[in-house]
Amino acid sequence: MTATDHVHDAVNAVYVSDSRRVLATLIRLLGDFEAAEEALHDAFRAALEQWPRDGVPSNPRAWLVSTGRFKAIDAMRRRARMDALDETGEHAGVATVAPVEWTDEESVEDDRLRLIFTCCHPALAPDAQVALTLREVCGLTTEEIARAFLTPAPTLAQRIVRAKAKIREARIPYQVPGQAELPARLDAVLRCIYLVFNEGYAASSGASVTRFDLSAEAIRLGRLVVELLPEPEAVGLLALMLLHDSRRAARTSPSGELVLLEDQDRSLWDQDQIGEGTQLVERALTGPTVGPYAIQAAIAAVHAAAREATVTDWAQIVALYDALRQAHPSPVVELNRAVAVAMRDGPAAGLTLVDGILERGELRDYRFAHAARADLCRRLGRIVDARASYERALALTRAEPDRRFLEQRLAALAGMKESAQL
Repeated sequence: MTATDHVHDAVNAVYVSDSRRVLATLIRLLGDFEAAEEALHDAFRAALEQWPRDGVPSNPRAWLVSTGRFKAIDAMRRRARMDALDETGEHAGVATVAPVEWTDEESVEDDRLRLIFTCCHPALAPDAQVALTLREVCGLTTEEIARAFLTPAPTLAQRIVRAKAKIREARIPYQVPGQAELPARLDAVLRCIYLVFNEGYAASSGASVTRFDLSAEAIRLGRLVVELLPEPEAVGLLALMLLHDSRRAARTSPSGELVLLEDQDRSLWDQDQIGEGTQLVERALTGPTVGPYAIQAAIAAVHAAAREATVTDWAQIVALYDALRQAHPSPVVELNRAVAVAMRDGPAAGLTLVDGILERGELRDYRFAHAARADLCRRLGRIVDARASYERALALTRAEPDRRFLEQRLAALAGMKESAQL
């Protein structure tokens, strides 16, 4: 390899490791997403031109921030046809930022945290928060995000454009919220990360059970938030994602079919992830308050501790769901608790709870509620009811592996007889 090739490799390595940090700082300095992204690309183009001639600078990130900032200033001057940046009004403060902040590690890390909170601002719609976070914080391309969420790329691009316009027009501050706002704002960040993870862990549509690229990005984001802001609920969410993701290799058969938790080959579970996740659960549970992510992580840890499905501590899981229902009441939590009660006390006890939830109408269009009811009816020998619930779940299901699983369950009912004990 030539010296130029080595420099190009160095530029590529810096792009992978530091481009998101550089972008976050440029957004702070320039006050605009689009200007910062253009400045980032200009800076890396300059690096490809100058570093082979001048050598790789001792602090590449600071060089890129400085170069990108001044190229943005030049572009502003050209567009405004003015001689001094100070005359451009809204960008007047850009030139006065202390250069020490380009290299100060704490300031740079604060920039990353500011960017996450800005992308997940409650003024933005949840789908816009997810798209903007994946684009700006993680660096995924618009096409990659669109492909992951099975959304047309132009639609996804417009979603990101509108989100940036909303930030600009509503003058959403580029900052970490103060202590009074932090709990509510952090919840929005964690919810955004968990939405990304869930879409990767259990794809809502498409041909695959999982989308590893999305779940991996969510875990990477979770690690970043814990690193920058180690609040107990952030720790709990990271633990929850690691423990769920530890089962990934066992969740599908070699042919890509869905494998339920009780049927999984637990020797395929990632023990390193389980160990890390369990330690994080213990850390999350020692906080002054225990939030819903920490409790869900504790439930996942109980499953992870069972070497066989038959020795799962369902009594402890029900108790944890009781705590979760008190901390974060929702019909989905009640449904999950009902399934745990069925495992502890038998399918009849669980079915009574599931029927009560469905009668309230809150989960009328929730496929997992009908699938759970179908399974409990099947176990009780109520074949007609099981068939009706499986068909309802199937009608609500878009993911192909889930559809095939439900179709297999329906086909299996054909050989079963209705129980006389109704």
